[in-house]
Parts: sequence; structure tokens; C-alpha cells
Amino acid sequence: MKEGGTCCWSDAPLHFCYRMSSSSGQTSAYDLSFKILLIGDSGVGKSSLLVSFISNSVEDLSPTIGVDFKIKVLTVGGKRLKLTIWDTAGQERFRTLTSSYYRGAQGIILVYDVTRRETFTNLSEVWSKELELYSTNQDCVKILVGNKVDRESERAVSREEGLALAKELGCLLLESSAKTRENVEQCFEELALKIMEAPSLLEEGSTAVKRNVLKQKQESQASQNGGCCS
Repeated sequence: MKEGGTCCWSDAPLHFCYRMSSSSGQTSAYDLSFKILLIGDSGVGKSSLLVSFISNSVEDLSPTIGVDFKIKVLTVGGKRLKLTIWDTAGQERFRTLTSSYYRGAQGIILVYDVTRRETFTNLSEVWSKELELYSTNQDCVKILVGNKVDRESERAVSREEGLALAKELGCLLLESSAKTRENVEQCFEELALKIMEAPSLLEEGSTAVKRNVLKQKQESQASQNGGCCS
């Protein structure tokens, strides 16, 4: 599938659609390529965080069905990065579908809603265990994000509790608001910086770029030789 396209298929009784968007028309002009995964309960604001980061806008979104992914190219730490960010459904009925997307991820963002304690509890009781079970990358960088801090009067999880869980999981904590865009960009940029600090992940990001360049050369040669694809 070419960048900027849409791929959909049916798997009765559900219909899944993978959508991809890019922040730049020149998505091939990057130094490193990383795969990022957003996980957490349904309704914590994973999709809203992603849309806010990608398009600098705030939208009311329906729950993700299956998996959605978007691309953003940005400069972090002096490097031009291509981030492919996968947004997974939080509902239990989609777990078997989304589990495969842990594989090969260099970064994981664990999201909870600071106004709903069960979403915080489920990070340690459900999501961190799934991460351990399905992640294939032992150096994968994690970041804990407490979303919806714009609703401070409804807060059910303190920052101190968030910090304690982040310490337990061995990761950073950021509190954010997709609605006001507070700390939205920082979530992804901090994660990218941490990924680049890990030599093995840096090598993976570089290798992915080299593979893409080789693929583009092969496609160009095929086109020049009269080949085509539909």
C-alpha cells in the first residue's frame, strides 16, 4: 500500500479499516524510522492524543475499531524521524487482533484517564502484562501518559500514584490533555529521544530506512523497465 492510502477489508461480523495519514508530502526524507504503539483501555483518549499530535487539532472521536495507524515526520534531537504510530482498540474483544502489533515496536505509550481509576489499575493488571507477553523487543521504550488533566476537578488518580507506577514499570510519566494539547507533543518527542538513546533501537531505525530506500530503488527500476502494478 502506498503512503497516504487506505486499506479496508471485511471480517464478518466486523469491518476493519486501516487508515494512514502523513504530516508531510516528503515522507521519504528521514534519517530514522520507528514504530510506536498506543495501548490502554477504551475511552482514555488514545485516538484523540494521536490526532492532536498529527494534525494539531482536537476532535471528538469514536472508539477505534481494530487498529488505526498514522505517520508523522518530524525533527527530534537533530534527526529527521518517521514515526509510524499505531492506535489500538481498548476493548477486550479486539485483543487477539491487536496483540500482533506489539511485535517490532520500538516505543509503547501506555495511556490512562486520570478521571477513571479503573483505567489506571488496568495498566498494571492487564496492559503491562500484555506488553510483556507480546512485545518482541526487550529494549522497547515505554512512557506512561495520564490523559484528561483538563478535568482536574474530576481527578481520581493522583500524580504521585502515576509516578509510582511509572517507577514500577521503569518509564517516564507525563500528564496530558488531548483537548487543550497540554504535553501532547512532549509525549511523542520524549519517547523518540529515549528510543534514540538505545543503540539497538537506533540501529533498527536506521535499518528500516535503508530497507525503504532499497525498495524505492527497486520500484523505480521496475518502472523504468516497463513494469507496472495495480
